Amino acid sequence: MHQPENPWTIIERNQVYENPWITVTEFQVVNPAGGPGIYGTVHFKNKAIGIIPLDEQGNTWLVGQFRFPLSQYSWEIPEGGGHLDEEPLAAAKRELLEETGLVAQNWTKILEMHLSNSVSDEHSIIYLAQNLTQGKAAPEETELLALKKIPITQAMDMVQSGEITDAMSVAAIQQVQWLICQNKIKNKV
Repeated sequence: MHQPENPWTIIERNQVYENPWITVTEFQVVNPAGGPGIYGTVHFKNKAIGIIPLDEQGNTWLVGQFRFPLSQYSWEIPEGGGHLDEEPLAAAKRELLEETGLVAQNWTKILEMHLSNSVSDEHSIIYLAQNLTQGKAAPEETELLALKKIPITQAMDMVQSGEITDAMSVAAIQQVQWLICQNKIKNKV
């Protein structure tokens, strides 16, 4: 497929904020119509890693936590950050164990996506984790998590009703539901 050239011209860039997780940059630009403008971007210093655990009975695990930026509680798939130089699957295994205590024997990458590409370069990789054994969770000190095991069909109902709104969770649950409908997942679901 033909990739058009970038229609934006950068006149000046100014880093306006940085912390261990993000860098915010403001650009002075010439926009695609030829007019002057500004553009702000957020660069993420980690990959967004998501995991949808699925057992032989068709159950998955959701993590509940209060999300500071939204000032509200959120039910989500297990997810976290993976360093840019870290193998994404290693990060997925670590995050699944940390947040749920689960260890999976089988891993399948099911989705890659950009989470908010109008303002950010955040790249997400989502895995399906199967053949699960339960261990002990060890959340980070910034995480006060609730955990619930539910049928994947109930998770899909939560997406459809708007109870789950996290982008990675919505996409992952819908992707797994599609894989089930296509008989591409070998579980009793």
